[in-house]
Amino acid sequence: MVALRRFVPVLLLLTLFSVPATGQVAAPPQVPELVGLDAYIQEAMEDWEVPGLAIAIVKDGEVVFAEGYGERILGGGQPVDEHTLFAIASTTKAMTVAALGMLVDEGVVDWDDRVIDHLPALRLEDPYVTRHLTIRDLLSHRTGISRSDNVWIAGPFDRDEVVRRARFLAQVRGFREGYGYNNIMFMIAGEVVEAASGMPWPDFIESRLFEPLGMERSTPRASVVADRENVAGSHTRSDGQVIHVPHRDYDALGPAGSVFSSAHDMARWLRLQLNHGTFQGNRLLDSTTVAEMHAAQTVMGVDSVDHRLFPSTHFRAYGLGWRMQDYQGRKIVQHTGSVNYMRTQVGMIPEEEIGFVAFTNLSSSDLQSALMYRVFDALLGVPETDWSGEYLVLDRRSAQRSREREQEREEARMEGTEPSLALEAYAGPYADSLYGEMEVSVEDGGLVLRYTPDYTADLSHWHHDTFRAQWRRPGYGHSFVTFTLDARARVQSMEVPGFTEFGRVRKEEGGG
Repeated sequence: MVALRRFVPVLLLLTLFSVPATGQVAAPPQVPELVGLDAYIQEAMEDWEVPGLAIAIVKDGEVVFAEGYGERILGGGQPVDEHTLFAIASTTKAMTVAALGMLVDEGVVDWDDRVIDHLPALRLEDPYVTRHLTIRDLLSHRTGISRSDNVWIAGPFDRDEVVRRARFLAQVRGFREGYGYNNIMFMIAGEVVEAASGMPWPDFIESRLFEPLGMERSTPRASVVADRENVAGSHTRSDGQVIHVPHRDYDALGPAGSVFSSAHDMARWLRLQLNHGTFQGNRLLDSTTVAEMHAAQTVMGVDSVDHRLFPSTHFRAYGLGWRMQDYQGRKIVQHTGSVNYMRTQVGMIPEEEIGFVAFTNLSSSDLQSALMYRVFDALLGVPETDWSGEYLVLDRRSAQRSREREQEREEARMEGTEPSLALEAYAGPYADSLYGEMEVSVEDGGLVLRYTPDYTADLSHWHHDTFRAQWRRPGYGHSFVTFTLDARARVQSMEVPGFTEFGRVRKEEGGG
């Protein structure tokens, strides 16, 4: 793929400007360390087959690089620029923390308040956790509660209903006994914002963060994105090819990841963080509150990928809406994001006043993370590493492992078997307390599984009572659904990977 972009000479890149809300052009100081970055990005985009990318870099309080590359939609010819909107996904979490930080500064809440003191109706599986869960617990991924993301990814529920169903999330490890990422806890945090301020989370984010920062194109609302121009499209791989797929509405995700923003706007967000809560002379957060957000709260392990790429890393931790680790003797404060088939990387080295953000509109890209380290190395003056190449090696190894697992499944398939029952016997409703109801029907001589319009699959027999589910939405691929029978040869349940085991609902049971 050849990257389509707005070609800018290298000398001009040294004086790239940001466009403030006033429309005036402000030229930042030259940064010769970034010479060559422009060409590096273009070459790396071809390697990764990324349709479009936007990037902004902040140094010493100024935006020193802000640019877009490639296309919003593959083959569409519409260029990405620094104002193109991308889904920032889980980097939204730090904004939710900032909203709560404002309420902490006002004395309305405390990080260690019990959540039920603000949300009395909240119930979780473990009564002890329900009684003792704090705002800090929500924001630092230490609750021990099941992640179960398909409740909001695939489910037909709004955010209020997802929060209500949190009572059905399993307690999979001890409370406060370690790190376990959980988007639904951040949804609950957004409900705390509303309960404490009297303002719904989207309204609070818009009026208390986006407006004073001049983030005029940023929004947490899918309906606004749908009406905006200059928005990146979503892309994924299907049968080895990069394809464009429509955006999905993830408003239910809200405080955990629904914001769309641009490189221009996110540079302003970075400047607020790096300037300890002040932007253009206007204090939005107390400096001690920002420091608390950037302080380690929950220890994270250094996994094999970290060790492979960063053998000198000594620690990884989660703060309040931010991850942190050491790099080249400095503390990095950063977060990744992935939703709507887009990927985001936001990162800072606060002691060096360096900030970085990049987005790509391809679900399988790690280029945005590779660029962060490429930029950090350049601005720190350390020897250059081809981080795009390093991440590509890992990506291709992962793809190879996926192919090998697929081959193993093929080899394990038992030939010559048939379903235990006639197809009609598998048809009917199946239910789970957390995910609700799925329906299996017989159509055109085969089984069809329906959960929501986006999550509908055609089932073809694999072996015994296992069926291969080919999801109809492009890019969703396939999985395997297994039915279990009871001693009377009646279908008892249906196991759907990524969800759970759904119990068969019989007419005599009333379909609850």
